[in-house]
This record gives sequence, C-alpha cells and structure tokens, in this order.
Amino acid sequence: MKHLFFILLLVASAQVGRAQQTTVLKPGQRGVPRHSSANRPDVLPKFPGGAEALGEFLQMNIQYPEAARTKGVTGQVLLGFRVEADGRVTDPHIIQGLTPECDAEALRVLKMMPAWLPAKRKGETLAMPVQLPFTFGSAANLEIEKGKVKFE
Repeated sequence: MKHLFFILLLVASAQVGRAQQTTVLKPGQRGVPRHSSANRPDVLPKFPGGAEALGEFLQMNIQYPEAARTKGVTGQVLLGFRVEADGRVTDPHIIQGLTPECDAEALRVLKMMPAWLPAKRKGETLAMPVQLPFTFGSAANLEIEKGKVKFE
C-alpha cells in the first residue's frame, strides 16, 4: 500500500511538471507563445524623455483628419512596431484601426518618431515589439482618466 502511494505521487508530479513546461512557437505557428522569465527584458523600451515627452510629441504631431472630424469619429488606433537594439522604430503596423484616414495619420506620426531607448536584458540592448494607442477626437467627446499613469 505504501508503494502504491509513492507511485501515484510520482505519476502526479510528472503530470504537473509536463503541464508547467513552456513552449515557444515558431513563426507561422498558431497560439500564444510562452516565454520563460529568463527571456524578459530588465528595462523596457522607452521614448526619449519618457511618457511626458511622448505625450507632447503626439500632441504636436497628430492632426485630426478632416474627414473623421466631419463624421464625428472618435476613438483609438492601436499601432504595433518594433524598437530595434539600436533604438530605431521599425515594422509599423495597425493592430486595431479606426478609419482609413485616422489609421494613415497614426502611421505617418509613428514614422516621424525619433529613436527610442531600447530594451535591455543583463546590460545588453535587444529588439522588442511595442504597442501604442493613438487617440483621435475632440476634447469635448473624449473621456480622460485623470490620475492614471498611461506610460512608464
């Protein structure tokens, strides 16, 4: 009976061990890849000057498209891009669009961005994907969440 208990315990621990294994998917495979904590960066990519400078850059450069303004369109365009190890912004793409005009404007402004401070892991710079929302609309129609940090 004692041996049966240890055998069951051994089988159960093997099942738990298999369930906790992570798999990294190859390009083209479906699913969500899981990465071990050893692959996570110590420092995330950052716009030069931080969140405040990013907000100022976006305010100064985003132009609300006239077609969207006349239709009363408000909302966000979610863009994805890659911050390379040298800080360059590459591979801009739309993750969630709003209107063709707003999408084009968000891509235009993203392409104007200066080099970012790249991600770092163990003191070495590395490339990393980033997602950034671009908000469109008049101040009267947009709700602003006060007191919440949007970027760090």
